[in-house]
Amino acid sequence: MSDNGLGGAIGGTEVGGASPRRDGVLASCEVDEVDVARGREYVLLARLLSGAPDRVLLDRLADLPSDTSPLGLAHATLAEAASRIAAERVEREYFDLFIGVGRGELLPYGSYYLSGFLHERPLARLRAHLARLGIERAEGPTEPEDHAAILCEVMAGLATGELPAAPGADLEVFEHHLSPWIGRFFTDLEHAEAADFYRSVGTLGRVFIEIETAAFALAKAADSGQQKEQRR
Repeated sequence: MSDNGLGGAIGGTEVGGASPRRDGVLASCEVDEVDVARGREYVLLARLLSGAPDRVLLDRLADLPSDTSPLGLAHATLAEAASRIAAERVEREYFDLFIGVGRGELLPYGSYYLSGFLHERPLARLRAHLARLGIERAEGPTEPEDHAAILCEVMAGLATGELPAAPGADLEVFEHHLSPWIGRFFTDLEHAEAADFYRSVGTLGRVFIEIETAAFALAKAADSGQQKEQRR
């Protein structure tokens, strides 16, 4: 997977929803470039879901290179949307989608998608899982850990090793806490009434999650095949 210039586009943007505990398992300093690219996709999604992009970020996104792959086409759609929209309009759009008067059009929380309510068992299970991995909530964020932005940030940290954890931790978090719902959320974002710029964010998220799902399935199948060979 190519990052298609994402490193330059997102620059030093931060979300700040999770941090490693000091007693966490140390990760290898060497990270596969595919995982680096995955991490950048997750960071970009986390940044766009945590708050409206400013003009500087929109200008960077407008210069995203693209290709004819599904992910490259999603980048092209995002770049086009970023090039034509005003920062003030995106800010209003973000408010209507995710904040609103009382509530926004969408609720980007795992608990809501999985149970119909906020702060329910899916959040408790996620918190317990992150604690086992040595990941704790960073100071400052007011959103619960099952917010889509924070989950994307966690996945970015696990993919790149910035959040130290044992091998396979990203697969565990994805299967248990993202896969059951976040694809539906991105599809809802694509079709949200208030979405304009964020329709392209929904497309990018949906396409990327489909790629992640397929890649994890292949990895699991390969591991299963190796285990069978070893038992012979």
